[in-house]
Amino acid sequence: MGDLPPVGAGPLAVGLTTALHRAGLPAPPDRAAGLARALQLVPPVDRAALYWTCRVALVTDRAQLPVFDAVFSALFDGRLDPADSRGDPTAPPAVGSEPRTRPSPPDDRPAEPGGTGSAATGTGGDDGAEAEREVLLAAASAEERLRHTSFADLDAREVDEVRRLVRRLVLGTPPRRSRRRRPSRRAGDALDLRRTVRAAQRTGGDPARLVHVVRRSVPRPLVLLCDVSRSMEPYTRVYLTLLQGAVAGARAEAFVFSTRLTRLTRQLAVRDPDQALARAAAAAPDWAGGTRLAEAVRRFVADHGRRGPARGAVVLLLSDGWAQDDPEEVADAMRRLRRLAHRIVWVNPRRAAPGYAPLAGGMAAALPFCDAFVSGHSLAALEEVVAAVGGPGG
Repeated sequence: MGDLPPVGAGPLAVGLTTALHRAGLPAPPDRAAGLARALQLVPPVDRAALYWTCRVALVTDRAQLPVFDAVFSALFDGRLDPADSRGDPTAPPAVGSEPRTRPSPPDDRPAEPGGTGSAATGTGGDDGAEAEREVLLAAASAEERLRHTSFADLDAREVDEVRRLVRRLVLGTPPRRSRRRRPSRRAGDALDLRRTVRAAQRTGGDPARLVHVVRRSVPRPLVLLCDVSRSMEPYTRVYLTLLQGAVAGARAEAFVFSTRLTRLTRQLAVRDPDQALARAAAAAPDWAGGTRLAEAVRRFVADHGRRGPARGAVVLLLSDGWAQDDPEEVADAMRRLRRLAHRIVWVNPRRAAPGYAPLAGGMAAALPFCDAFVSGHSLAALEEVVAAVGGPGG
């Protein structure tokens, strides 16, 4: 099988996760760090052991296996440098000249002597393996293309595929210190008198052990406000899939607006994405209408502000900013929201257009009150949205 290339655990993990990312698989930095730690704790002795270590650390779905196998084979056929993370970020991974089959798990029994077949003899089935390799590369390249294609340029079949990929995204907010407290073994924020007195009863009333408490850390609330006016139609289906995932995964509050504000948290809580989309469209009578941005933000602050989910929350606002409201009204509504929210992230798919400038009245008025301004026009751009939502805590 050959010796493994002399590459350290860190460069190897970075190189492999970078290649997987280019092929369209989710490979965030934390998985690269986990793989590096695993390789340091259990150094692989051969290619099969390395394969299963990398697969356990990086593959989270059976559907990812074909692309993972193709990328892994490319790296360890000697055609890719595992320590090289440079190059064209949209290029598909290079593949070795000879296809490799997936190694057997380390605890499998060895093959019986005299076994037959192409796997035992090393001959036969080359044409089929080559065809399979080409299919895998084509699949990886197609998924990579979808990652960087604007949602407005996708056909119906591609939109459905992108929605499936969007459901993998996880929106996580930064933590904040809660008012609730938990016991601590170390000296904490305060002394828990009740537990201290209870513990003293076991030592004859002498408080031999002081029980301290510390404040808990909990994720900040997440609120999503999505523009479903006519100008946002090319992006609405994908964005609602993002809203549904946030409601299910982060217990977020979801609202849509066009000429009025509609809360969709309950409608999006179902597991079927198509059913959730249908229920959302039925609940918003102003779907694909005009845009009353100032009125929607003002209504949200009035109904869900100081005593509602907006207080101390991360607010994700998805809109192109083309509003019918007076810019001063938009600025006034955003100023009120700014006083309540911890962080405001504005997603404008028009931002990706060449030469774009936030000159629209609503967008120009709202931008000074935003902490982050991202495009979110493609799957790759939505990954930037995820990073912006999980921005600085406090």
